[in-house]
Amino acid sequence: MASTFAGMSSVGSLAAPGSRVMDDKIVASSSKLSSLASISSSSLGRRKNVVLRKTRSSQITAAAKDLYFNKDGSAIKRLQSGVNKLADIVGVTLGPKGRNVVLESKYGSPKIVNDGVTVAKEVELEDPVENIGAKLVRQAAAKTNDLAGDGTTTSVVLAQGLIAEGVKVVAAGANPVLITRGIEKTTKALVSELKSISKEVEDSELADVAAVSAGNNYEVGNMIAEALSKVGRKGVVTLEEGKSAENSLYVVEGMQFDRGYISPYFVTDSEKMSVEYENCKLLLVDKKITNARDLINILEDAVRGGYPVLIIAEDIEQEALGTLVVNKLRGALKVAALKAPGFGERKSQYLDDIAILTGGTVIREEIGLTLDKADKEVLGHAAKVVLTKDSTTIVGDGSTQEAVNKRVAQIRNLIEAAEQDYEKEKLNERIAKLSGGVAVIQVGAQTETELKEKKLRVEDALNATKAAVEEGIVVGGGCTLLRLASKVDAIKETLENDEEKVGADIVKRALSYPLKLIAKNAGVNGSVVSEKVLSSDNPKYGYNAATGQYEDLMAAGIIDPTKVVRCCLEHAASVAKTFLMSDCVVVEIKEPEPVVAGNPMDNSVYKFASAALSEIYGSLLLLVIYVHSCTAFARLLNKSSYEPGLFPFYFHSLHYSDPNSRKKHVLHALKELNFHPSHGFQQLTNLHVQRT
Repeated sequence: MASTFAGMSSVGSLAAPGSRVMDDKIVASSSKLSSLASISSSSLGRRKNVVLRKTRSSQITAAAKDLYFNKDGSAIKRLQSGVNKLADIVGVTLGPKGRNVVLESKYGSPKIVNDGVTVAKEVELEDPVENIGAKLVRQAAAKTNDLAGDGTTTSVVLAQGLIAEGVKVVAAGANPVLITRGIEKTTKALVSELKSISKEVEDSELADVAAVSAGNNYEVGNMIAEALSKVGRKGVVTLEEGKSAENSLYVVEGMQFDRGYISPYFVTDSEKMSVEYENCKLLLVDKKITNARDLINILEDAVRGGYPVLIIAEDIEQEALGTLVVNKLRGALKVAALKAPGFGERKSQYLDDIAILTGGTVIREEIGLTLDKADKEVLGHAAKVVLTKDSTTIVGDGSTQEAVNKRVAQIRNLIEAAEQDYEKEKLNERIAKLSGGVAVIQVGAQTETELKEKKLRVEDALNATKAAVEEGIVVGGGCTLLRLASKVDAIKETLENDEEKVGADIVKRALSYPLKLIAKNAGVNGSVVSEKVLSSDNPKYGYNAATGQYEDLMAAGIIDPTKVVRCCLEHAASVAKTFLMSDCVVVEIKEPEPVVAGNPMDNSVYKFASAALSEIYGSLLLLVIYVHSCTAFARLLNKSSYEPGLFPFYFHSLHYSDPNSRKKHVLHALKELNFHPSHGFQQLTNLHVQRT
């Protein structure tokens, strides 16, 4: 049977291109730098001691600080000013009739967003104390976004309300320590009350939850509900940027990862250039396969059993790969091979995931398993495998579902313990691959700016839907927070002293802020709306800002995830407590911009002159490149002189008033000939000679 497999001494090799010329350039550059260094040190020898003293002093001198005390309330006022500036710009996005915010982008087109945390991250205030206040409130939005994925604007608005009401009573002489204690106790009691009124979300309500989060966009809501119906409530739904103007949804079955076949000779469908096998066995090896003889036992069993084998290993060297390819081409063996996904420790984790999905065993020498002693008992089984040049899909047969569920539960625990966003993202990817089905929503738009804004909305809607599945739903539109205020009077009876009760009253007044702002953004008086909502004893009765009607919000589909409301309340209270307990602000003193020594001109004049000289130098350099390149073009075409109309690509570059555009235009044209200024102008002629 060993003779069945043809050996192959070499499959072919690619010689690595030499880099001697480049190395010479590097060496030359290094030598020039060395000589320059020696010249500099010799010419500056007289100033050496001065430089050393300056360096030593800079190492031991700390940056100076400005201290702002709150004796007259000035520090808190400036902090609160920063809070209000951030909350006011974030608040315009709240509700179904909230507006967008345009964010400047240094590179590319501006961003138009309706997402609170995205806006908050872009706000940097010039006043350092105000900026600290803005950063404090930004924490509430960021933490809510991390845990719930939505409700970031409500967190900021609620924190603004708690701080505004708290600052009033602290300025009147109340003890901030006892007040914050009252805020903490009241918040904890309200969270318990919130959980008691929460209800489990029905399948028919998932679209409503998503639509409300996406700004009453029911196209997005229905698409997310459809995606969850296909992959299950705890299934994986991912977002992609689509290539058309329309949104679309498709489902990827099985485990998929970005690794394709090692050799195109494994292809079974020449039209699709893919490998497709059904009822396939999988050999998983956590090492590099160097010798084809180690595979003999596995391959002989495959020939006898008549089943295909997919080999997933760290790598397969040419000798072993050649044996597989030759026997595949001769028809003696149905086989394909690919490199394991991931790198380092993550690669081993992916192999373990594949083993659990397929019921196989990963061959590792650390646990006493070697490839040459392995038999068919270590092989996994898949109902179907599909390999392309860039990706692989493995569809399990369902026999290992219990083991897969346990593995997914383990990974979810790792996600809860993970601190880095990147680590959480990779763990979520592993869950997605193990789940056996991933729904992909492609977000479409007419322009890139619109695409980014729509993608943020869909992402919020998806996160809100997941949060609703986790902890249930409550009435939306800010009405749940408003009605929780009616529970505060009963909570006050459990508090120890009057100042703690003052803290409870602060929470009570702040709970109306989100609803009032939703009404304000809809063009209605917020105080009037809140009074009318509270006039009804029906807990589901509220104001529908989308239609301007007072109605049963649960029946109208105006629903919020309980988890989102809870996170908003907890994180806003946490930030407010920190703020009210602060009594001093320490900020670094900004270093003044250096003025050129010995120059009678002030720094602004110097900057202007420097910029002007730089512009002149850049224009002259481009003109030199332009003249030389045009002359070279004339030579290439055997022209005695350059004719402007012959090369409009160069000619029109001089019409650009912006130097950056002019430079980009000229250099782009030179790039068409693989020309770079550092190569010398003679290269243009050489290029023509080589091509002819």
